[in-house]
Amino acid sequence: MNRIPYSEEFDLSVVHDLDELNNMAKLCIRCGLRQGCTGVVFGEGNAGSGLMLIGEGPGADEDRLGRPFVGKAGQLLDNILQAIGLERFTHTYIANVVKCRPPGNRAPGPEEAMQCLPWLHRQIELISPRIIVLLGNTALQYLIDPSARITKMRGHWLTSKSGIKIMPTYHPAALLRDMSKKRPVWEDFQKVSEEFKKL
Repeated sequence: MNRIPYSEEFDLSVVHDLDELNNMAKLCIRCGLRQGCTGVVFGEGNAGSGLMLIGEGPGADEDRLGRPFVGKAGQLLDNILQAIGLERFTHTYIANVVKCRPPGNRAPGPEEAMQCLPWLHRQIELISPRIIVLLGNTALQYLIDPSARITKMRGHWLTSKSGIKIMPTYHPAALLRDMSKKRPVWEDFQKVSEEFKKL
């Protein structure tokens, strides 16, 4: 299959299937990240669960395996979910702001994120989650407000124009660097668990 650039004029709203969207995303070369990574990490999980988790972007382990949140931060996320009675493949769908690994696991730049966000926005539309958990500053800033800070907004419910309940919290990688964030994240996911039980 020939690699074709994703065109700004192309209307992703005509794509009505996650698998088709995934196959198209694999061909995207809109930014330089695709040239420096192994492959596109689209997302995975139960698209019908009602709960979507959105992180920053793939790291080295994710890039190697082609799956989101499989490194140390991903293992911690699995443990957090398990502690509130959820299992990632049954109860969540997990994706990232960017689908390709930024070099050195750095945060994606504004241009990289803006080129990749149409894929995520269409994912959200197709999945139609009732609850979204934004994991970290990058997801919060690119999906809610560029000036937002996770330290100020975590733990507080937001609601999208379409009625999706949104919970910002710290990225699991932040907990690995600073264990004092563990309790706030636990409190945030307890709120998520309470809402999930209402679905």
